[in-house]
Amino acid sequence: MERVRDLSELPKAHLHLHFTGSMRPGTVLELADKYGVRLPDTLSEALKSGEPPQLRATDERGWFRFQRLYDAARSCLRQPEDIQRLVREAAEEDVRDGSRWLEIQVDPTSYAPRLGGLIPALEIILDAVERAARETGLGMRVLVAANRMKHPLDARTLARLAVRYADRGVVGFGLSNDERRGMARDFDRAFTIAREGGLLSAPHGGELAGPVSVRDCLDDLGAHRIGHGVRAAEDPRLLKRLADRGVTCEVCPASNVALGVYEKPEDVPLRRLFEAGVPLALGADDPLLFGSRLAAQYEIARHHHGFSDAELAELARQSVRASAAPEAVKAELLAGIDAWLTD
Repeated sequence: MERVRDLSELPKAHLHLHFTGSMRPGTVLELADKYGVRLPDTLSEALKSGEPPQLRATDERGWFRFQRLYDAARSCLRQPEDIQRLVREAAEEDVRDGSRWLEIQVDPTSYAPRLGGLIPALEIILDAVERAARETGLGMRVLVAANRMKHPLDARTLARLAVRYADRGVVGFGLSNDERRGMARDFDRAFTIAREGGLLSAPHGGELAGPVSVRDCLDDLGAHRIGHGVRAAEDPRLLKRLADRGVTCEVCPASNVALGVYEKPEDVPLRRLFEAGVPLALGADDPLLFGSRLAAQYEIARHHHGFSDAELAELARQSVRASAAPEAVKAELLAGIDAWLTD
């Protein structure tokens, strides 16, 4: 009988994890109690029960409900020590799941009002990341993300700020929120600023909207990676383009199902993307609301898509190669993946 290797021991890079969404349920409940925040009943009950809330975001009302829960959790982060706790716990969870490199995604404007402004907020986050990396041994960097629902000028401000802190741990620039709102080309200048400043371009696309949103990320934003990108599977020519250019899709299977993009885990086109040669990096997206972290995404690939250990190791390699980790770190992680497979 073939040995089933422990996926939590497989070295891997985590490239799609949102800041607020990385929180432990217990942390949200404790902070809500500390600050007297009234959480929506659906969120409070889900956090207490350990079962993720029922979410479907394929229509505007469902997305609004998802954002309402997300904003409620974010409102519990009010002091620098809350930020430090979130980052440390996110790092601890990642290490437990076999992650050896984490690029956590954050829009600092969401925290600026309570943390003294945009620059202090980003500095507090970066300080927390540096400290957590030192304490846990996890390689950690930050991807600054603009909000598609806000004005493109706000995105340019964030891009300049992100470039300014490239030597303090910012490695990429993203674009999040509902991709059905706001055209990618409206944010092209912000992404040009980021790319010219040496940052990776990693906008969201191809989740709630179809293949056209992936093409827009490539054509208008010069994407090096695509946040999600699963809907590219609907367009064979687009799949070939992604594969030929080596553009990595940060696929988050559990969140795809939770948000109603696909009905069942086996419907996520993981195998089709993989066999088309599109580089993949599995991610947990928002474990707080979707109920599973990084290793669970690899379990989905194993149990619902029939990925062998050799193929799971290749997924881990692709995540490492797509990361902003230094070459020496990549080499060490790739060697660790080989060791996991041959042990």
